[in-house]
Amino acid sequence: MSYPALLAVGLPPVTANVTNTVALFGVTGGTIAGSQRELRGQGRRLLRLVVVSVLGGAVGAALLLLTPAEAFETMVPWLLGLGSLLLLARDRVRSWVSARPSNGLSFDGVRRTATWATVVFALGVYGGYFGAGVGIIALAALALERSEPLPVTNAVKNVATGAANGAAAITYILFAPVQWSAAIALGCGAVVGGLVGPSIVRVAPETALRWLVGSAGLLLAVRLATN
Repeated sequence: MSYPALLAVGLPPVTANVTNTVALFGVTGGTIAGSQRELRGQGRRLLRLVVVSVLGGAVGAALLLLTPAEAFETMVPWLLGLGSLLLLARDRVRSWVSARPSNGLSFDGVRRTATWATVVFALGVYGGYFGAGVGIIALAALALERSEPLPVTNAVKNVATGAANGAAAITYILFAPVQWSAAIALGCGAVVGGLVGPSIVRVAPETALRWLVGSAGLLLAVRLATN
């Protein structure tokens, strides 16, 4: 919701984009502090995700600074809408994948690791280039990776997207037109949200929360498509 909010207060699209990325890095610190229960035992997984996400975030930031943003902005509503639909259809997609015949080929080991590394890298590039809605897309992707409680997936997602945001934010602070008054205000809200959000996710009904997030993502996709 933050990117459209920055547009609504009059920031140009690119300035809103880089300001949003810098500000939302505040979510990472807040969520790490507020999600200790969910992140317990996730150290090795997080290390892999963070390394790949940082690389993706750096590449995404470089792409934004070196290429016109208009083409990617055109794609964003479609990507966000796809991520929202994946989140809403998570259980059906999992069932479909599990029911597919393997033809003697296993999706374990190297193939599985390489596939998810590619997915996480692509999410990092997306987050670094145009971070609006990356949390919903990342949540959908990580929810398909393994069966675990949504609060755990959400906490892991926040760390992974935060790593990509951090890499991009450093680049934007050095080379892009960050609107600092907006970034500081939004960043303070992001820290508070990161602290409070995990507590809400712990007690909220998982299915209802997933539908709420997915539906909000679809509405945001429509809003960005018609902006």
